[in-house]
Amino acid sequence: MGAGKGGPGLLDSSRLEELRTILEELGLDGWLLADFHHQNPVAASVLGVSGPTRRHFVLLPRRGEPLALVHSIDRGLWEAWPWAVVEYRGWKELAPRLSELLEGRRFAMEFSPEGNLPALDRVPAGTVELLRGLGIEPVTSADLVTQVHARWSGEQLQAHRETAEVAARVAREAFERAARAVGRGAPVREGALAEWILARLTELGLSVDTGCVVAAGPSASDPHYAPRGGGNPIGEGSLLLIDLWGKPSSEDVPADQTWMGYLGASLPRRTREVWEAVRDAREEALDFLRRRWNEGREVRGFEVDDVCRSLLEERGFGRYFLHRTGHSMDRQLHGSGPNLDNVETHDDRRLVPGVGFSVEPGVYIPGELGIRSEVNVHWGAQGPEVTTPHPQDQVFLLLEE
Repeated sequence: MGAGKGGPGLLDSSRLEELRTILEELGLDGWLLADFHHQNPVAASVLGVSGPTRRHFVLLPRRGEPLALVHSIDRGLWEAWPWAVVEYRGWKELAPRLSELLEGRRFAMEFSPEGNLPALDRVPAGTVELLRGLGIEPVTSADLVTQVHARWSGEQLQAHRETAEVAARVAREAFERAARAVGRGAPVREGALAEWILARLTELGLSVDTGCVVAAGPSASDPHYAPRGGGNPIGEGSLLLIDLWGKPSSEDVPADQTWMGYLGASLPRRTREVWEAVRDAREEALDFLRRRWNEGREVRGFEVDDVCRSLLEERGFGRYFLHRTGHSMDRQLHGSGPNLDNVETHDDRRLVPGVGFSVEPGVYIPGELGIRSEVNVHWGAQGPEVTTPHPQDQVFLLLEE
């Protein structure tokens, strides 16, 4: 039961009952979804609405039925909305209508106090001011979004597992392709290999939100490296980072993986030292998640980041770990749930059953090398499941003696 003329939303009768229970637990009078020109992707995803050109507010109350406050121009876009629709014609009517419709005081909205969680800071400050002027107390919807929006369905989990197998296969094929090119004496360039990866992902069914990073040698010291022109040749002795992602459809959860290969028969000592630190930091984070699950204790995003980062600090590489340990994953590659982060933000959201995220420590030494190892994790009913097949224990050695 979606709304408007977009795709299916997350709001149906069963979810509505679940939402009311969550609102009760959080002590909230409702969830107020506000959007304008797709500034709030959470609202669009929950409602399944697309195309509104004017401000709209949708109230999902703790008690009673949902209702939408929409501009008269957009009324036709809400024909499929199964609940009440109230119209306003201009700005002079907007505030009075809101005041009439909002029964209660505390409403969840997609804003983050002090901008601490940018991925959820979607409602403009002026709209928050408007509501406060009406006597409404906007409360961040962070925990609500985690439980309602960020959790994977059983179907999404199964599709994600299959997607992960495809992504890992393409990464391995790409390494083999680079090795064969070196063997022929005509090394492939970073840009050409990236183009091949994207085409191969699409060929194997991962055609939505597809992307990759291919970085050889010092190029990988830039975590978001993009080659100029064709990029550098991937020759013998190159350390090669391949990061790739994608999914089969808009409703699926993507796979997002990073793998490392070396165009040689044995790994240089310095490279091995950095790789082992990154790999061990990844495993330390995963072990921490498993321990907490087995102990029946909650986990918050920042705690995982602290554990992972501490190991790299101990190994002397802490200052080269530039980003958070992991990002939320739902229908978006960088999702709306808890991130494993205590460096870019202090993410104190709790991991709840059904959410997914990446674990991807990395070391980026300018002008020298970059090494990252990324796996995906689903926080399931039986504990954390690493969905990435055969996580890398050693850097792939791609050439023989």
